[in-house]
Amino acid sequence: MSPRAGKTGPHTLAFVESPVQLLNVLEWAYAHASGAVLTLVVLAPTDPMTRGQLRRMAELAREEGHTVRWEEARGGPAAPFQTVGGLTGLLRRAGRVVLGDPFSRYVQLLLTITRARHLVVVDDGTATMEFVAQLARGERLVRWHRKGGRPGARDLVFAPVSARARRRLTPGTGRQVEIFSSMPMEEAPAGVTVHANDFAWTRFRFGPPRITKGADMVGTSLVETGVVDGERYLDAVRTLAKAHGATRYFAHRRESTDKLHRLAVETGLEIVRPDLPLELIARRGPVGRTILSFPSTVVHTLPLALAGTEVRVAVCDIDPAWLTAHASPRAQGFLSGVTGTARDVTRLQAVTALS
Repeated sequence: MSPRAGKTGPHTLAFVESPVQLLNVLEWAYAHASGAVLTLVVLAPTDPMTRGQLRRMAELAREEGHTVRWEEARGGPAAPFQTVGGLTGLLRRAGRVVLGDPFSRYVQLLLTITRARHLVVVDDGTATMEFVAQLARGERLVRWHRKGGRPGARDLVFAPVSARARRRLTPGTGRQVEIFSSMPMEEAPAGVTVHANDFAWTRFRFGPPRITKGADMVGTSLVETGVVDGERYLDAVRTLAKAHGATRYFAHRRESTDKLHRLAVETGLEIVRPDLPLELIARRGPVGRTILSFPSTVVHTLPLALAGTEVRVAVCDIDPAWLTAHASPRAQGFLSGVTGTARDVTRLQAVTALS
């Protein structure tokens, strides 16, 4: 058990919906919440791979002395009402609320119930960069890959809740807002406290890893979110793997089975479905001397988690020609920003198909 997990101090309630969010709550607790009574509420998704990683992360959280409450928040039409009803008492008693995805409608709804005077936002990947920018400009909260599209009927119905949640995430009299992030912050919102996440808990808990001679590749869900064309992505992976001698491909938890099967057959890469976030997998090892990635959260987090090792992280730009016709007008600029602001990485130019 971590010596930082205690049983005194203000009661803290954390809401997570992904393994990375849970990891970053553990990092925040290790760095800034010594003595806090922390209850982690997992708003469980339906995706099997995500659920599996969340259960493994929940085990680590319990080992650190935290309480974990698993909620089948999407288990049927009545599940949201049962979940919110069952959490109302905890929300009203909590002195501090930690959340991993301010864009989540579930989280936004829960924010309208809590009376907590201290709100903490931990990373949900690169989306944190967009959240900070939108909060600073006073804009409505919209995920970057949807920005530019017209709001749907559900967006319009939920708009009052989203607007109220954004106000709750804006510092005010008697209300403190903190961001705990490993992402670069170009425009921190006025009054918001920003703390850097350097993955101290990950480095304390795991490793250092055994380093192999080859290269590993990190997958992305940009095809699944409709940003990048599937055939272009397959060509890029094939080209990168051949150029750098990659042998393993760490699949993103949202990548489709059909796409991964094609990658295995057409590139010869060993497809690995991690049971934990990649920062922990890489820190435990073994890991390749070079890790290849497209613009992604890991180009910011892996250099921190692997600090002090000889592992090199290399990021390949997304060629504008790879974008689909349905990609948000914001997509290319956002992805370029993810790459351009990454520290301690080797930047690779967008690849073209090998002849």
